Amino acid sequence: MNRRLALLVLLLIPHALQAASREPVRAPHGMVSCVSPIASHIGADVLAKGGNAVDAAVAVGFALAVTWPSAGNLGGGGFMLVRTADGNAIALDYRERAPLAATRTMYVDANGKVIPKLSTQGYKAVGVPGTVAGLALAHKRWGKLPWKELIAPAQKLAADGFTINYMLAKSLAEKSSIEKMEPFADSKRIFLNNGKPYVMGDKLVQPELARVLARIATDPRDFYEGATAKQLVDDMRAHGGLVTAEDLRTYEPTLRTPLRTTYRGYEILTMPPPSSGGIALIEMLHMLEPYDLGAMGWHSSQHVHLMTEVMRRAFADRAQFLGDTDFVKVPVAALTSAAFAESRRKTIDPEHATPSATTGAGDPAPYESTQTTHFCVIDAQGNAVSNTYTLNDSYGAGVTATGLGFLLNDEMDDFSSAPGTPNYYGLIQGEANSIAPRKRPLSSMTPAIVLKDNKLAYALGSPGGPTIINTVLQLLVNVIDFKMNIAEAVSAPRIHHQWLPDELYWEPFDLQGDTRAALERMGHKLRAKAGFADSDTIGDAQMIGIDTNGTRMGAADTRRGGEAAGD
Repeated sequence: MNRRLALLVLLLIPHALQAASREPVRAPHGMVSCVSPIASHIGADVLAKGGNAVDAAVAVGFALAVTWPSAGNLGGGGFMLVRTADGNAIALDYRERAPLAATRTMYVDANGKVIPKLSTQGYKAVGVPGTVAGLALAHKRWGKLPWKELIAPAQKLAADGFTINYMLAKSLAEKSSIEKMEPFADSKRIFLNNGKPYVMGDKLVQPELARVLARIATDPRDFYEGATAKQLVDDMRAHGGLVTAEDLRTYEPTLRTPLRTTYRGYEILTMPPPSSGGIALIEMLHMLEPYDLGAMGWHSSQHVHLMTEVMRRAFADRAQFLGDTDFVKVPVAALTSAAFAESRRKTIDPEHATPSATTGAGDPAPYESTQTTHFCVIDAQGNAVSNTYTLNDSYGAGVTATGLGFLLNDEMDDFSSAPGTPNYYGLIQGEANSIAPRKRPLSSMTPAIVLKDNKLAYALGSPGGPTIINTVLQLLVNVIDFKMNIAEAVSAPRIHHQWLPDELYWEPFDLQGDTRAALERMGHKLRAKAGFADSDTIGDAQMIGIDTNGTRMGAADTRRGGEAAGD
């Protein structure tokens, strides 16, 4: 009987391993990966029609504004990293700007105390949106197909409606979503169904949004100078918002040079400031490189301890030094140098956690800064796009512009309302990120593109507020150090530490038993509840890779029901 049982176990082992493994989606020519299956297939259709990666990214960006309203947007902003097939790379910054009427102390009372919700809900929380201008500039520089053709699928979805899936129904019915949007008439009517929560299978029709998309399809400047701009400004004026006609008319995206680094023979391209993600990612990779992570074992106590300690130090430096380089001096070269990372790495105790209270920012030398969504595209020619954009926290400021049908951001909360005071995500931020007119707030968005032997290897990124940076770090470590395929890397449980509060965040079913006990003996403070902020999960990663035979491989995170689609 024991021999039979042993034989049965041996027979089952391969099947168990196969079940535990996850394979990416494969396609011969191009691949799109994002949180919305509808948007992914729209992007794949654009590739099939002869569009390039930027064309597909534009179509996906507008489709998500219809199908994923918590973060897909017209009323927000973001960052796009583009690498063309000839090897040129550009970082497109279409982050929101502070209105001209913004002031350093606009969210604090006479005693210097932050006024609750003023920077996170309602019209005063809104920064000048950049998404339409950003996508239009990307198309102008790199697109092939007609602009109008790329917006048509989103316009049709808004006009005809689409079937709400489980994840969207769940998101719209959450208490935090209801509390955020219920005070605003158009938000309540459109997204809360006038108080009768949508359920899976319902249809969401957005005629006002469809009309806006029709105008943008004819001329993207309509959002900034036409009928849409006029309605938005009138709505702002009527409700005490700060965004004016001049704010919209003068908004421009900025083209920047990507940051570059190497890690174990790979080259990583990522975002410069005002995204803090690229600098923090590079600093952490430099700190990790001297260690043999693979030999430690994935999510062993030693591995988790080391990852936590490098995260702790990078976020301490983020708080001290980072901001919008158009307004403040940021020591980019010093912070991303191997020498600085080595000085930080030497402070890591291999046996004990370093209390965050004693972990100040490093000295990088004299000056030279949760709800989001990410999508990636790689086309048949080898053009790659990695794009992260956002309304800031889920459903932005909760405000739907009256008569326009799209939600507005609460991006002003990403500034330091009062330096040293935590923002919505608990992040402590410094003077470099204080509010100023036309300034862009510091971001954690970390779109990345990876090369091997100067050839395109991966495009990746994630939403998740400050967890974005650490999610991208863990994806890279998973594929490079632990040899996971991209689907396994995206699905694997994640951890997060952001210096303050001094807590190690983790996901359900991770860090149990002996591992947890070992970490606690080292002095780590594990958060009592798994997850981060209002979620049990960390991030929502999207990743595309290229196999040795040229096949495109896509991996969309299952945490929010994403899907990759290929051509």
